[in-house]
Amino acid sequence: QVQLVESGGGSVQAGGSLRLSCVASGRTFSSVPMGWFRQAPGQEREFVAGMSRNGSTTYYADSVKGRFTISRDNAENTVYLQLNSLKPEDTADYYCATALNYGSGYVPSLQYQYRNWGQGTQVTVSS
Repeated sequence: QVQLVESGGGSVQAGGSLRLSCVASGRTFSSVPMGWFRQAPGQEREFVAGMSRNGSTTYYADSVKGRFTISRDNAENTVYLQLNSLKPEDTADYYCATALNYGSGYVPSLQYQYRNWGQGTQVTVSS
């Protein structure tokens, strides 16, 4: 069982930046894709960004493309999400997740494709 712990959330003004981190326990981290999702109050959880297990491929939601960057450090069992040019509509709880075992260059983007979830870290962007 993989355990995930997110950190790095906080409150910023529009246009600001944050860097979220997610540390995973367990030996399967480097063998699976990783993803970030978010859930705003009263809304469904949505995909934000994902990275293939070998790091060769990334995939972003249109709403964050060009502003957010996902990266991973398999040696440190950590995945990051750099959030730049933040907007009030980015306000949400952000969750990292490990995916089921897919091909090396594949990035899943649907919730059922992910198996383990962190507890979330809150991001609040004020205008």
